[in-house]
Amino acid sequence: MKISLMSYTLARGPWGKEPDLIALCELARELELDAVDWVTVYNFAPSEVAKVTADYGLKNICYTFSVPIHHEDVKIRAKALEEVERGLEIASILGSDKIMLPLSRVEGQSKERSQKLALESLHEVVALARAYNITVTIEHFHGQFAPFITSKDFEEAVTTIPGLKITYDNGNVYTAGEDPAEAFLKVKEHIIHAHFKDWQVAPEGHIHGLDGRIYRAALVGEGLVDPLLCLQAMQSAGYTGYINMEYEGSEYDPKDAIVRGTKYLQTLIGSLT
Repeated sequence: MKISLMSYTLARGPWGKEPDLIALCELARELELDAVDWVTVYNFAPSEVAKVTADYGLKNICYTFSVPIHHEDVKIRAKALEEVERGLEIASILGSDKIMLPLSRVEGQSKERSQKLALESLHEVVALARAYNITVTIEHFHGQFAPFITSKDFEEAVTTIPGLKITYDNGNVYTAGEDPAEAFLKVKEHIIHAHFKDWQVAPEGHIHGLDGRIYRAALVGEGLVDPLLCLQAMQSAGYTGYINMEYEGSEYDPKDAIVRGTKYLQTLIGSLT
């Protein structure tokens, strides 16, 4: 297992206002990382991203972008599928073998309805991706109304859509009331990418979990989720892929959070026997 640099976390800070390819690549190399998960390409030409990352010896291991393929409005879903096609083109240029679609709640739409519509659209998305030799993944998402949160949600999804794979998010599945390590093992054969994040219980005004509790983001290792138990479960299952260190909080500067969180996870991975 290795850590990959997630552009999303870096973009939550000053870098997001003035994206700098060189700065991102140098941060990755400083942390001895060899891979980047691009959450959009920040108006850079995909070919430029591919060239610069290659110059730094970095792999672009995932292209992540959000599209409302599970929206009730037929026109919005049709437009979203067009955006998927463009996303697949970008992923191909980057040299990524996978895309990840974070499917959040749709305002006013139930979890069950969103899941039904998402499954209908994902059939087409997986078919489109096959032509690019790219794998489609979806992640455990937080909240009460996202279409895919629990292990049961993902068991149904991968059974319904052959070829669909999972990006495991240990923090988000925790907010569903599941043990994150056990959740990994339930769908282990379908997981090809991972996000590690953390949460603390919070007052009203933050993330409402499916388990009925309210959460605010924490740096990995400083909240309620035990990352070592998750890593041990992943190791026992033979997982050899990448893990994004993700941070959505405000206590740390995002770049500082990346440095702290990445070094912490690297130490934990190094301790595995």
